[in-house]
Amino acid sequence: MALMPKRVKHRKSQRGRIKGNATRGNRVIYGEYGLQAVEGGWVSAQTIEAGRIAAQQYVRGEGRLYIRIFPTKSVTSIPLETRMGKGKGEPDYWAAVVKPGTVLYEVSGITEQAAKICFARLAHKMPVRVRLVKRELD
Repeated sequence: MALMPKRVKHRKSQRGRIKGNATRGNRVIYGEYGLQAVEGGWVSAQTIEAGRIAAQQYVRGEGRLYIRIFPTKSVTSIPLETRMGKGKGEPDYWAAVVKPGTVLYEVSGITEQAAKICFARLAHKMPVRVRLVKRELD
């Protein structure tokens, strides 16, 4: 089941613009390795779920997977071949707004080589360019 908010104040949101780099959620906190976005964009709830399944299948019993993004933006669309006017359209899917530098997924309890392979599988599914990052020791 794809992620979506339980309730929202407004059903339809405007598109907006992705400006600047992520200042929050941009370092690995929960796991040892993370998958960080290099460019901005929208990641749909279906894509997040597909990534979760792909990573979970690889990690299986030995590691732990953390999802660091949540889809809070409703994306609307009008049916094809509809005349102008008649409003904005119904919510089509939910998406997470991702700025450059946002950590999307994290894993712990597996080796760096295993994390590399796991995140390579996820990178194919993501609509934004990503890279592997390690946890910074304070």
